[in-house]
Amino acid sequence: MATRVAVIQWHIKNLDMPANHQTACTYIRSAASQGAKLAVLPEYHLNGWEPTSPLWREQARESQSYLTSYASLAKELNICIVPGTVIEEHVSEEGKTIYYNVAYFLSNTGAVLGSYRKKNIWHPERPHLTSSSEERHVAFDTPIGKVGLLICWDLAFPEAFRELIAAGAEMVIVPTYWTPLDAGENARSYNPDCEKLFLETTLTSRCFENTCAVIFANAAGPQDRFLGLSRVTMPIIGVLGSMGCEEGCLVLDMDMELVRIAEENYKVRKDIGGDEWHYVYR
Repeated sequence: MATRVAVIQWHIKNLDMPANHQTACTYIRSAASQGAKLAVLPEYHLNGWEPTSPLWREQARESQSYLTSYASLAKELNICIVPGTVIEEHVSEEGKTIYYNVAYFLSNTGAVLGSYRKKNIWHPERPHLTSSSEERHVAFDTPIGKVGLLICWDLAFPEAFRELIAAGAEMVIVPTYWTPLDAGENARSYNPDCEKLFLETTLTSRCFENTCAVIFANAAGPQDRFLGLSRVTMPIIGVLGSMGCEEGCLVLDMDMELVRIAEENYKVRKDIGGDEWHYVYR
């Protein structure tokens, strides 16, 4: 039941969509040549994080053309792709222009099998992005199993994972743009590596407490401004493989039998689906 997957990270160039797209395609081709059935890119992989620039917003209108390109590449290489996230421009019911941060799952046929609009918006993002609010987290069938999508700060909310696991997700894919500077100076004065600690511990916890695989792809770059740490974590064994801050493509074989064994031991899914489940949220 092994599934070969690739997590990809690099130093994303702000506002340079063609260059970032070319880099992504090069790494996806490398992953496919190594037998990967899935390639996952970081959040904001096309234009980085520069939301105060008018160009950043203009580029949101170009995202669909890049998704079409990735769909063609997926079909050509016979590989599923989660192309990180893209920024999309929409018009609200009130006629206001709004922007969503969206992750897609593209099958090896080029079809869109699922998508997810970021729900839990990180505090500095809130002036620029709109939350999916009360839209449900949905798991969907793919050639590599039942998948759920989350984005970056969603990782901090166990409820997001629980809803996906209740829907049957066997693996949760999390494109991310998480940096060491996301913690304020007061937090870093106690522990300069607190964000690294947050990611390493939380990713392992989530796979154990939900009996699922977690695929995490983050941006990379200079260590004073980026974390990297793209990885795959599995219940029972923890970290299957991880990168540091370097640019590259990490290809790993996930033994999905571990998900079955974890559930057999911990019975988390059984409890969540039972009539006597204890927790109800507003």
